[in-house]
Amino acid sequence: MPLALIALAVGAFAIGTTEFVIAGLLPEVAADFGVSIPVAGYLISGYALGVAAGAAPMTILGARMRRKHLLLALMGIFIAGNLLSALAPTYGVMMTGRIVASLTHGAFFGVGSILAADLVAPGRRASAIAFMFTGLTLANVLGVPMGTFVGQSLGWRSTFLAVAVLGVVGLVGILALVPSRPRPAATHIGAELVVFRNPQVWLAIAMTVLGFGGVFASFTYIAPMMTEVTGFSEGAVSWLLVLFGVGLVIGNLLGGRLADRALMPSLYLLLGGLALVLAAFTFTSRAQGPAMVTIFLLGAFGFATVPPLQKRVLDNAATAPTLASAVNIGAFNLGNALAAWLGGLVITAGLGYTAPNWVGALMAAGALLIALTSGLLDRRAVPAGVPLPEGQPV
Repeated sequence: MPLALIALAVGAFAIGTTEFVIAGLLPEVAADFGVSIPVAGYLISGYALGVAAGAAPMTILGARMRRKHLLLALMGIFIAGNLLSALAPTYGVMMTGRIVASLTHGAFFGVGSILAADLVAPGRRASAIAFMFTGLTLANVLGVPMGTFVGQSLGWRSTFLAVAVLGVVGLVGILALVPSRPRPAATHIGAELVVFRNPQVWLAIAMTVLGFGGVFASFTYIAPMMTEVTGFSEGAVSWLLVLFGVGLVIGNLLGGRLADRALMPSLYLLLGGLALVLAAFTFTSRAQGPAMVTIFLLGAFGFATVPPLQKRVLDNAATAPTLASAVNIGAFNLGNALAAWLGGLVITAGLGYTAPNWVGALMAAGALLIALTSGLLDRRAVPAGVPLPEGQPV
């Protein structure tokens, strides 16, 4: 893999760390600002909404820039947002810092996916995207536990200062290693919007919302599920999250390889497997050993869908992929927010802490149905006797 992908992965690691590390520091942040933990938790939802809302506008604003220059600008804004969070005198300023940092998330991963795919041969595009997203998965395995430890030991502000330093490392890496290429021909916003006339782009985005969202229907409530249903201690939850993170890393790399070989069949396999894992979790969550295996599989199947889902959007928006790619990154976060809300509804309705697993299973099954529909449309669009493009068999 080109060295430039390492720089992109470092940036992804920094962004992933700042997104998720706040969950482990909520008590400290709440105490410092004198707010309740639920109010402090809005710093998580505020970030997610910022990602979903900022993906398209930030990409549009940078449409006339070279992709390398846009990534550098995004990392600069990301660093500023984390510095603002670290130095925030009030809760409101802290929220502002979180939102500023989040606005760069969708555009960074969207533009970074395109750049990563362009750095390698056509048959390795999904693997290149997966390599960049490895930074995001490693953030869950290494960045979040380390950031939580630093915040609990030296104060939560130290964590956000450290993330800002990571952002500087990513910025320097992009500056030094990512090649500066001419602006893509289709930089006008009208050209970018044209791709949204393609129904396959919308089907791909819908797959993202439902497919990856299904993971978070379960994952959002994994702590109470493991302590109240499975019988783990509260201290064991952090190790279970590491197990989930290891599954993310392995699944991400595996998903990239599968997508390079056969994109749509890999989506059928992964989305179907994810639906089965989520449905099974309702039953395996009642015993510690099976629950641990299922948590690993949830991470593996869940993040294995990310490279093929992102590549599916890029393939169907090939003439002007930048905005579509960024919007799809926002769709991941939109799916997360939707799934968490639906999972909370079924718990509030008295169906128990395992009920969100069924919500996730139904969402993943819905994504599989959309994928099958999309594949059928692909086949109908190709005249009889003409083979489908490489990697696109249905």
